[in-house]
Amino acid sequence: MKIVGIDEAGRGSVLGPLVVCGVAVEEDRLKYLERLRLKDSKKLSPKRRTILSRKIRKIAECYPVNITAQDIDILRSKDVNLNEIEKIAIKKIIGESEPDIAIIDSMDVKPERLKAEVEGYRENLEVVAEHRADDTYVIVSAASIIAKVERDTAISNIREEFPDVGSGYPSDPTTIAFLEKIPYEEMPDFVRKSWSTVSKRKK
Repeated sequence: MKIVGIDEAGRGSVLGPLVVCGVAVEEDRLKYLERLRLKDSKKLSPKRRTILSRKIRKIAECYPVNITAQDIDILRSKDVNLNEIEKIAIKKIIGESEPDIAIIDSMDVKPERLKAEVEGYRENLEVVAEHRADDTYVIVSAASIIAKVERDTAISNIREEFPDVGSGYPSDPTTIAFLEKIPYEEMPDFVRKSWSTVSKRKK
């Protein structure tokens, strides 16, 4: 029986991609992930996440989906909200990994609604959707780590050209200072222009 855990990184960021990741293993291989003593990626240092991501990739199949800032803006312009954007990635992950069970860190305020919808993606699919699933299920912790490392890599690549972007989150004064010095019309492609933090500056 194959199990996939699904989580994301970068959902609330104003810069860079939203990364949704699936990590899949046969049930009898879960014990190898458990031995790594994984936890939610936000509770780990960047160095520790990188080390663990390499170990996870040796044990499990990984299915990262990078949704660029441009893709997010295009979809939002068509009235596709962030939850629906994330579901597009989840559907792709389930289609590629072909699991029997999917365990998802729910982005929906009503996890049971997400469960019912995702179960329709694949015949005989069992879905567990919970808030903070990355704290409860080791396979979702693994997905959280892979997603965060992919997202960190994308931000590191941006920093090579724009060293003053900060973390990319609206709560970061460095990120806000970066955005405020660039006219809306000249915003780089990695900026989510549909975010209110940015769009309110549109002339």
